[in-house]
Amino acid sequence: MKSLPALMLGAAVIGLSAPAAVAQSAPTAPMQVHAMAAQPALNLSAYGEVKVAPDMATITFGVMTEAPTAQAAMADNARRMTEVFAALRRVGIEARDIQTSGLNLSAQYDYVQNEPPRLRGYQASNRVTVQVMDIDATGRVADAVVAAGVNQIDGIGFGLRDPKAAEDQARVLAVRALQDKARLYAQALGVELGAIRSLNEGGGYQAPPPMPVFAMARMEAADASTPVAAGQLTVRIDITGTYDLR
Repeated sequence: MKSLPALMLGAAVIGLSAPAAVAQSAPTAPMQVHAMAAQPALNLSAYGEVKVAPDMATITFGVMTEAPTAQAAMADNARRMTEVFAALRRVGIEARDIQTSGLNLSAQYDYVQNEPPRLRGYQASNRVTVQVMDIDATGRVADAVVAAGVNQIDGIGFGLRDPKAAEDQARVLAVRALQDKARLYAQALGVELGAIRSLNEGGGYQAPPPMPVFAMARMEAADASTPVAAGQLTVRIDITGTYDLR
């Protein structure tokens, strides 16, 4: 008789816990994922290119001297370079357009088979890069420095003082070429060309490196200056663009 209330309480507990078990096992609604198709696009590249006459020149030259001692080689080199700088001033080159690009001193040896190297002396070299803003004076500048003591001319190059106008002209040509190409592709594909999505630029003006020339021995002043042909420079802009297609 005493165990009856306990049985009834156990039944009540079981009855209360049953709904909770049913709630946990109820099925959940499936998750819906909507995939969006990427809009078709057209990726193209084009370039614009213009030819322009240079308006400045760059000359790299130097003086090389040899002497039995390092001090004598450097002293002789300094004397001759001083004369070269004076000659540059006489032909109208500003100090801001003259830059030392190399200074070297090295020992010189004679090599005889089966004998140790024998010191012959020292060689000093001083190289200078000059920007000639009056391109018509390039030949006269070269002649003047050679007459003053220069015995090496490493190279000559031509450039633009302000390339922006040529670059802008090349940009316009590049965009026109890209647009024409995009319309052609859209027409061939039978689709409508949409708006441009992105545009990237590469290239641009880069001054060409000086072209090497043969070393020139010292010469006396001539009646006519050395002829120099500047030719033309190519300024190119490369672009890539992405267009929407509809």
